[in-house]
Parts: sequence; C-alpha cells; structure tokens
Amino acid sequence: MNRRAAEKQGRSGERIAAWWLRLHGWRIVGERVKTRRGEVDLIARRGKTLAFVEVKTRGDAAGLATAIDDYRLRRVVAAAEALLPRYGEGAENVRIDVMLVRPWRVPVHLENVWHG
Repeated sequence: MNRRAAEKQGRSGERIAAWWLRLHGWRIVGERVKTRRGEVDLIARRGKTLAFVEVKTRGDAAGLATAIDDYRLRRVVAAAEALLPRYGEGAENVRIDVMLVRPWRVPVHLENVWHG
C-alpha cells in the first residue's frame, strides 16, 4: 500500500473509532494532536476518565495483531504526558487506549493498555 492510501485508510479508521467512542458515551476533545514527543490520534473524555487513544487500521486480523508494540505505545505515552496539562483538568483516571479497526468489522477497544 502506498503512503497516500495508508494515510487515507488511517484517517478513515480514526473517524470510525471516534464515532464508536461517541456511541459509547465518550466525548472527543482532540483529534490528531501533535507534540514534539509524538502524536495522539484521539483524546476522549467520559465522566472523569480521560483516554489518549491510538488508532490502528488494517485490512486483516494478521495486520492488526502486529500493528501496536511497546515502541509505538511509548510514543503515545510521551505525547500524552506532554498533553496532560492541556486536557487533564478534572480527570481522575487517565489512561492509554488502543482502537483496532478493520473494514466491515466492529472496532475493538482495548482499554488501559499501558502499565509502564
């Protein structure tokens, strides 16, 4: 897949993930938020929980199985730490979540994946 197609697929997956989260009571407070330390695909709030969400979109289950690793999660964690002062007011629970998106499948929401 070329870079343009991968970018299009990634943005589509982020839109799907955002809608899935909204349907489950989350409010999206940030999308594709960049910092010097990395980028967070979605920042979502539900009550006093704040989630920094990494979205991975692949065409098959095998691709999703290898889409997230410690290196990628560390980048999300670093970006989340930089963004916490901006988005974290009033949050009692802050976590890193992952959304796995495949075409024509229900997205998979992995909650609180970072325990570093």
